[in-house]
Amino acid sequence: MKSGRFSEEQIIGILKEQESGMSTAEVCRRHGISSATFYKWKAKFGGLEVSDARRLKQLEDENARLKRLLADAVLDNAMLKEIASKKF
Repeated sequence: MKSGRFSEEQIIGILKEQESGMSTAEVCRRHGISSATFYKWKAKFGGLEVSDARRLKQLEDENARLKRLLADAVLDNAMLKEIASKKF
C-alpha cells in the first residue's frame, strides 16, 4: 500500500487547524491537499488525539496480521482436505 505524505500526527494537526477557525479551503490550499482528502481524513481521524491515532494504527496492523494468518490457515485446511479426499 502506498505510504502517504503525511503522518497521522500531521493529519491530526491539519484537522485541528480547521477546527480552530481556519476555513477548509485555506487549510487545503496551505497544505496542498484536496478537499476530498481533507474530508476523508476528517471522517477517519476527526476527534482523535495523537495517542488515539497511534493506537488505531497498531490495531489496524494487528488486524491485517490476523487476517493473513487466517487466510493461511484456511488455505492449509483446503489443501489437507484435497489430499485426504484422493484415493491411493
